[in-house]
Amino acid sequence: MAAPSTQPYLLRAIYEWCADAGYTPQILVKVDSRTRVPPGYVKDGEIVLNIGASATRNLTMDNEWVQFSARFSGTSYEIAIPVDRVAAIFARENGEGLQFPVGAGGEGQSVPSAGSEGEPPPKGRPSLKIVK
Repeated sequence: MAAPSTQPYLLRAIYEWCADAGYTPQILVKVDSRTRVPPGYVKDGEIVLNIGASATRNLTMDNEWVQFSARFSGTSYEIAIPVDRVAAIFARENGEGLQFPVGAGGEGQSVPSAGSEGEPPPKGRPSLKIVK
């Protein structure tokens, strides 16, 4: 049996970190046919959503879905996002958070480890960049 994905656990952890620090948690979603979001707000197949307590109602984040109600220009929408379509979760105020790989066809991918598929590990110093 395959181990469950770490992504939903990390989503919940960053969400709680944002709430504890007083930041606004936002998610970047790669929209596909399974994703229920207001289509008028999707740009280039992506949408950024505020998932903070003041912007959502009945937010649930389980191991498969992120679901909530939200208002866009005064109209209420029921939002449903498969966890594997969340490309990032971050704090709006400082851009800190996590990025996730999103597979083509709606299936999430695991992050390849160094040396996978016969490739040598990268040389030099590792580097990180902040996604805003």
